[in-house]
Amino acid sequence: MEKKVMVRLCAKILTETELYEMDMEVRNLIDWICVSEQIKENNNTIRNLTGEYKKIEPDCREGVRVQLERMKELCKERNNL
Repeated sequence: MEKKVMVRLCAKILTETELYEMDMEVRNLIDWICVSEQIKENNNTIRNLTGEYKKIEPDCREGVRVQLERMKELCKERNNL
């Protein structure tokens, strides 16, 4: 509800005054109000993706460790030839 009131107030300022063009602080506040919801959604998406990555990351690292150990063994075998 509060977000709708702020957006309506911004619309009123934009349509009925020159403040958006004249005052940089007003411009920044209106821009922030208009995009703040999108910023929240983006942050939530980033948090979800980070959470998913943290779930699979240990397995990925373990796979890399296994491959590194295998490469060390192959290098030892090669050096013994």
